Amino acid sequence: MTEYLTTYMKYIQEKLEKCSEPSELAGIMSEHLDKIAFMQHERIVHFLVTMLFSVILTIFIAVLVFTPNLPVLILVTIILVLLIFYIKHYYFLENTVQKMYKIYDGILEKQRKFKENAR
Repeated sequence: MTEYLTTYMKYIQEKLEKCSEPSELAGIMSEHLDKIAFMQHERIVHFLVTMLFSVILTIFIAVLVFTPNLPVLILVTIILVLLIFYIKHYYFLENTVQKMYKIYDGILEKQRKFKENAR
């Protein structure tokens, strides 16, 4: 997903910079809104999974505190490592979606310029 989003962000930025026609800009806007919707869905799913892992980690830490044993400690360690990677990925998704909003604002600005030049 990281590579996919990074590639898409470069692609849409280049496409927006090269855009010289209002009709072309409408296509860019439509495509970008679809991608924003997909990434918002992806972000929500990863948020929920991250929260679920956090709750599970909290439960197993509580179990470890009251009944310390090696298998539970190993399980806590595995869940903690997975949670760290989920948080890292969620952070990337969150920041990328916010960058997508800025590109959306750039598309709107370019649309305004096209309308002003048409007058």
